[in-house]
Amino acid sequence: MKSDKVGKIIGWAAMAIALIGFFIWNIPLGLAAIILGTVGLASNEKGLNWTAIAFGAIAMIIGII
Repeated sequence: MKSDKVGKIIGWAAMAIALIGFFIWNIPLGLAAIILGTVGLASNEKGLNWTAIAFGAIAMIIGII
C-alpha cells in the first residue's frame, strides 16, 4: 500500500538523520529524527520508526554529554 511505502521512506530518512546526528549537530538532528519517526508511526512500519526515535534520542543524549 502507498501508506506503507511512505512510512518506510519516512522511517529510513529518520534513521539516516539520526545516524548523522551521532557525529554532527546532535541535538537538532536528533530532534528531527524523533519528529520524523513519530510521524512515521502512522504507517505500519512501527519497528523501523521506533528504532529511528530511539536513535534520535541517543543522538540528543550524545549532544548533551
